[in-house]
Amino acid sequence: MMKTTILLFHPHLDQSRVNKALANAAKEAGFEVRDMYALYPDFKINVEKEREVLENTDRIVFQFPVYWYSSPALVKQYEDDVFTGNWAYNGGKALLDHEWLLAVSPGADQDAYQKDGRVHYTMPDLLRPYQATSVLIKTKFMTPFISYNASNMSDDELANRAQEYVQYLKQPELQLAERYGQSQA
Repeated sequence: MMKTTILLFHPHLDQSRVNKALANAAKEAGFEVRDMYALYPDFKINVEKEREVLENTDRIVFQFPVYWYSSPALVKQYEDDVFTGNWAYNGGKALLDHEWLLAVSPGADQDAYQKDGRVHYTMPDLLRPYQATSVLIKTKFMTPFISYNASNMSDDELANRAQEYVQYLKQPELQLAERYGQSQA
Protein backbone atom coordinates (compact mmCIF):
# COMPACT_ATOMS: atom_id res chain seq x y z
CA MET A 1 0.00 0.00 0.00
CA MET A 2 1.15 3.52 -0.80
CA LYS A 3 2.54 5.47 2.18
CA THR A 4 1.15 9.00 2.22
CA THR A 5 2.45 11.76 4.46
CA ILE A 6 0.72 15.13 4.71
CA LEU A 7 2.88 18.12 5.56
CA LEU A 8 0.43 20.70 6.85
CA PHE A 9 1.66 24.28 6.53
CA HIS A 10 -0.76 26.66 8.25
CA PRO A 11 0.62 29.41 10.49
CA HIS A 12 -2.71 29.85 12.33
CA LEU A 13 -4.22 26.39 12.35
CA ASP A 14 -6.25 27.26 15.44
CA GLN A 15 -8.10 29.83 13.31
CA SER A 16 -8.53 27.61 10.26
CA ARG A 17 -11.79 25.93 9.42
CA VAL A 18 -10.83 24.33 6.12
CA ASN A 19 -7.27 23.13 6.70
CA LYS A 20 -8.10 21.95 10.19
CA ALA A 21 -11.12 19.97 8.91
CA LEU A 22 -9.14 18.42 6.05
CA ALA A 23 -6.25 17.49 8.33
CA ASN A 24 -8.53 16.02 11.00
CA ALA A 25 -10.40 13.92 8.43
CA ALA A 26 -7.09 12.65 7.03
CA LYS A 27 -5.81 11.78 10.53
CA GLU A 28 -9.02 9.95 11.36
CA ALA A 29 -8.62 7.96 8.13
CA GLY A 30 -5.15 6.87 9.25
CA PHE A 31 -2.93 9.22 7.26
CA GLU A 32 0.13 10.75 8.90
CA VAL A 33 -0.38 14.51 9.23
CA ARG A 34 2.59 16.60 10.33
CA ASP A 35 1.79 20.13 11.53
CA MET A 36 4.89 21.89 10.25
CA TYR A 37 4.31 25.19 12.07
CA ALA A 38 3.96 23.30 15.35
CA LEU A 39 7.17 21.39 14.61
CA TYR A 40 9.13 24.43 13.41
CA PRO A 41 7.69 27.63 14.90
CA ASP A 42 11.17 29.18 14.68
CA PHE A 43 11.62 28.10 11.01
CA LYS A 44 14.68 26.05 12.01
CA ILE A 45 13.91 22.88 10.10
CA ASN A 46 15.52 19.58 11.07
CA VAL A 47 16.72 18.80 7.56
CA GLU A 48 17.92 15.26 8.29
CA LYS A 49 14.59 14.34 9.91
CA GLU A 50 12.55 15.84 7.07
CA ARG A 51 14.62 14.09 4.44
CA GLU A 52 14.12 10.80 6.26
CA VAL A 53 10.35 11.40 6.35
CA LEU A 54 10.27 12.18 2.62
CA GLU A 55 12.46 9.24 1.64
CA ASN A 56 10.09 6.91 3.50
CA THR A 57 6.96 8.31 1.85
CA ASP A 58 5.52 7.35 -1.53
CA ARG A 59 3.07 10.24 -1.78
CA ILE A 60 4.12 13.58 -0.31
CA VAL A 61 1.27 16.03 0.29
CA PHE A 62 1.88 19.72 0.92
CA GLN A 63 -1.33 21.08 2.40
CA PHE A 64 -1.66 24.84 2.82
CA PRO A 65 -3.94 27.85 2.42
CA VAL A 66 -3.31 30.10 -0.57
CA TYR A 67 -2.09 33.47 0.73
CA TRP A 68 -1.53 36.30 -1.73
CA TYR A 69 -1.60 33.76 -4.58
CA SER A 70 1.20 31.81 -2.93
CA SER A 71 1.97 29.70 0.12
CA PRO A 72 2.73 30.48 3.76
CA ALA A 73 6.40 31.35 4.32
CA LEU A 74 7.36 28.03 5.95
CA VAL A 75 6.64 26.18 2.68
CA LYS A 76 9.36 28.17 0.93
CA GLN A 77 11.74 27.75 3.87
CA TYR A 78 11.11 24.00 3.78
CA GLU A 79 11.89 23.82 0.06
CA ASP A 80 15.02 25.95 0.51
CA ASP A 81 16.34 23.82 3.36
CA VAL A 82 15.20 20.28 2.55
CA PHE A 83 15.31 20.04 -1.25
CA THR A 84 18.71 21.68 -1.64
CA GLY A 85 21.99 20.51 -3.02
CA ASN A 86 22.87 17.06 -4.18
CA TRP A 87 20.09 15.43 -2.20
CA ALA A 88 17.09 16.10 -4.48
CA TYR A 89 18.74 17.64 -7.56
CA ASN A 90 22.20 18.39 -9.03
CA GLY A 91 22.65 14.66 -9.36
CA GLY A 92 20.66 13.79 -6.23
CA LYS A 93 17.77 11.40 -6.71
CA ALA A 94 16.34 11.01 -3.22
CA LEU A 95 12.79 11.83 -4.36
CA LEU A 96 12.92 10.19 -7.78
CA ASP A 97 9.41 9.02 -8.74
CA HIS A 98 7.81 9.93 -5.41
CA GLU A 99 4.38 11.49 -5.92
CA TRP A 100 4.01 15.13 -4.88
CA LEU A 101 0.51 16.44 -4.32
CA LEU A 102 -0.61 19.90 -3.30
CA ALA A 103 -3.79 20.29 -1.26
CA VAL A 104 -4.53 23.99 -1.37
CA SER A 105 -7.38 26.18 -0.19
CA PRO A 106 -7.86 29.55 -1.91
CA GLY A 107 -10.39 31.83 -0.26
CA ALA A 108 -12.26 32.79 -3.44
CA ASP A 109 -14.55 30.61 -5.52
CA GLN A 110 -13.44 28.78 -8.65
CA ASP A 111 -14.97 31.38 -11.00
CA ALA A 112 -12.48 33.96 -9.69
CA TYR A 113 -9.59 31.71 -10.78
CA GLN A 114 -10.26 31.82 -14.51
CA LYS A 115 -8.48 33.85 -17.17
CA ASP A 116 -11.59 36.01 -17.47
CA GLY A 117 -12.30 35.94 -13.71
CA ARG A 118 -11.31 38.60 -11.24
CA VAL A 119 -7.93 37.00 -10.51
CA HIS A 120 -7.12 36.50 -14.25
CA TYR A 121 -5.15 33.34 -13.52
CA THR A 122 -6.16 29.74 -12.97
CA MET A 123 -4.93 27.79 -9.96
CA PRO A 124 -2.75 25.63 -12.29
CA ASP A 125 -1.13 28.90 -13.45
CA LEU A 126 -0.49 29.98 -9.88
CA LEU A 127 0.83 26.55 -8.86
CA ARG A 128 3.22 26.31 -11.83
CA PRO A 129 6.35 27.06 -9.69
CA TYR A 130 5.63 23.89 -7.70
CA GLN A 131 5.30 21.93 -10.89
CA ALA A 132 8.66 23.31 -12.07
CA THR A 133 10.20 22.36 -8.72
CA SER A 134 8.77 18.87 -9.14
CA VAL A 135 10.59 18.53 -12.46
CA LEU A 136 13.83 19.66 -10.80
CA ILE A 137 13.55 17.25 -7.87
CA LYS A 138 12.25 14.43 -10.10
CA THR A 139 8.91 13.83 -8.39
CA LYS A 140 5.63 13.06 -10.11
CA PHE A 141 3.51 16.19 -9.75
CA MET A 142 -0.05 15.01 -9.23
CA THR A 143 -3.30 16.86 -9.88
CA PRO A 144 -3.75 19.24 -6.95
CA PHE A 145 -6.67 18.90 -4.56
CA ILE A 146 -8.13 22.40 -4.53
CA SER A 147 -10.73 23.51 -2.00
CA TYR A 148 -12.06 26.71 -3.54
CA ASN A 149 -14.14 29.21 -1.60
CA ALA A 150 -12.40 28.35 1.67
CA SER A 151 -13.50 31.64 3.20
CA ASN A 152 -17.17 30.97 2.63
CA MET A 153 -17.79 27.21 2.89
CA SER A 154 -20.80 26.17 4.91
CA ASP A 155 -20.36 23.52 7.58
CA ASP A 156 -22.03 20.94 5.33
CA GLU A 157 -19.83 21.87 2.37
CA LEU A 158 -16.77 21.63 4.57
CA ALA A 159 -17.76 18.21 5.93
CA ASN A 160 -18.29 16.96 2.38
CA ARG A 161 -15.01 18.45 1.22
CA ALA A 162 -13.12 16.76 4.06
CA GLN A 163 -14.55 13.39 3.04
CA GLU A 164 -13.68 14.08 -0.62
CA TYR A 165 -10.11 14.79 0.52
CA VAL A 166 -9.87 11.44 2.28
CA GLN A 167 -11.25 9.65 -0.78
CA TYR A 168 -8.79 11.50 -3.01
CA LEU A 169 -5.86 10.53 -0.79
CA LYS A 170 -6.97 6.90 -0.80
CA GLN A 171 -6.85 6.62 -4.57
CA PRO A 172 -4.05 4.26 -5.62
CA GLU A 173 -3.42 6.27 -8.79
CA LEU A 174 -3.83 9.99 -9.27
CA GLN A 175 -3.68 11.91 -12.52
CA LEU A 176 -0.44 13.70 -13.31
CA ALA A 177 -0.79 17.48 -13.18
CA GLU A 178 0.77 17.91 -16.62
CA ARG A 179 -2.50 16.78 -18.15
CA TYR A 180 -4.51 18.70 -15.57
CA GLY A 181 -2.74 22.00 -16.09
CA GLN A 182 -2.74 21.82 -19.85
CA SER A 183 -6.43 21.01 -20.02
CA GLN A 184 -7.36 24.33 -18.36
CA ALA A 185 -8.21 27.18 -20.72
